[in-house]
Amino acid sequence: MKLVINKKWIFAALFSVLISFQSWANNKINGIRIWPSPESTRVVFDLKDKPEYSYFFLENPHRLVIDLRQFNHKYDLSKLSGLGDLIKRIRYSSPEYKNSLRIVLDLNKPLQAGLFALAPVGNYGNRLVIDLTDSNAAAITTKKQTDTSGNRDIIIAIDAGHGGEDPGSIGPSGLYEKIVTHQISDKLVNLINKEKGLSAVSIRSGDYYIDVNKRSVIARQKKADLLISIHADAFTNSQPRGGSVWVLSLRRANTEIGRWLEQKEQHSELLGGAGDIIKDTQNEKYLAQALLDMSMDHSMSSSYLLSQEVVKQMSAVTRMHKSRPQAASLGVLKSPDIPSILIETGFISNPTEERLLSQREHQNKLANAILRAIKDFYRQHPPEGTLYANLYRNKDHVVSRGESLSVIAKRYSVSITSLKQANSLKSDVLHIGQTLKIPQS
Repeated sequence: MKLVINKKWIFAALFSVLISFQSWANNKINGIRIWPSPESTRVVFDLKDKPEYSYFFLENPHRLVIDLRQFNHKYDLSKLSGLGDLIKRIRYSSPEYKNSLRIVLDLNKPLQAGLFALAPVGNYGNRLVIDLTDSNAAAITTKKQTDTSGNRDIIIAIDAGHGGEDPGSIGPSGLYEKIVTHQISDKLVNLINKEKGLSAVSIRSGDYYIDVNKRSVIARQKKADLLISIHADAFTNSQPRGGSVWVLSLRRANTEIGRWLEQKEQHSELLGGAGDIIKDTQNEKYLAQALLDMSMDHSMSSSYLLSQEVVKQMSAVTRMHKSRPQAASLGVLKSPDIPSILIETGFISNPTEERLLSQREHQNKLANAILRAIKDFYRQHPPEGTLYANLYRNKDHVVSRGESLSVIAKRYSVSITSLKQANSLKSDVLHIGQTLKIPQS
């Protein structure tokens, strides 16, 4: 049998391979973005195509060397600025391979590095992300810890949503959610730190990305009693308006806005990096069981009670989208040991609210409303051993919906018997709005 070779087919196939190879071989850097933070720095290479890369460290002096294969165009590194405290300089070096670039990051100290490629998403194309981490970085301390009598401050972690690679939602006029959340969070931190018995710590102190699940870990490292995450809402159209307050749900949100919020958090993970969204079945099972077991415990009940106070105080200064706390399955709230709430300060997708959220006066009103809610909540429910407990313990407690004698007794670390005796109660029945005197623990 004679083999017939079609020269046209061969030429077409070779031409296709050649074009494909040239496209791949001509990968280039379109831009470089740098996001320094106190303990880490993220460098993002915006690329034409998916990268082929390798890297290694050198010492004396400390350097990170990155080889990019099939790159023929050099990006102007002289215009880079804002390198932060960890990177001394970014420069080129002689490449080991043909048609490749060797980029050297001169480091100020030994660092750990994580490199990974990201596929196009949203307004971003192909990216190579370099995360540099200083494992020996000193922890951020709070304003104060204890007074002369040994009573400690209540520590509140304030989380400015999004940041760095993840801008969050973008308003009709181009206002970034990450900017609004950072401005409001800074104002709230400053207000809290002026209050006797309260201390604030910022989860994100600059324009850089922190994984959603790591935010509660940082709050725990700072020994926070409470985590408040500040956001600005968005939706698929510009009609919705108003703020809202969210607590953790073990199920998917049952409202359209709630489902959109959950999807937005997942999108933020894609923008910010590889992330480590909880996917492990055993971890999910453990977390769900732990939270179910704690359904009447301090963390869950405190989150809801505080969220009610925040709704009440915010209602006095801004329109509210919902008049009661909402629930959604959000990673930033999934801390079983720290009461956590997420505050949507308004819809940045609404032109009117976008303008409001950009105004310093309105931001101050929101921060002051949240502060009033925190103070009112902790005056009624001060943690044991805090200055607030010393100042406001043995005061009156107003019974809220869902509270029982056992819940109130546990919150104030007193026995049910002493609570009944102090209030001359002959039964365990309580009424919403009833005032109870709390005995000494």
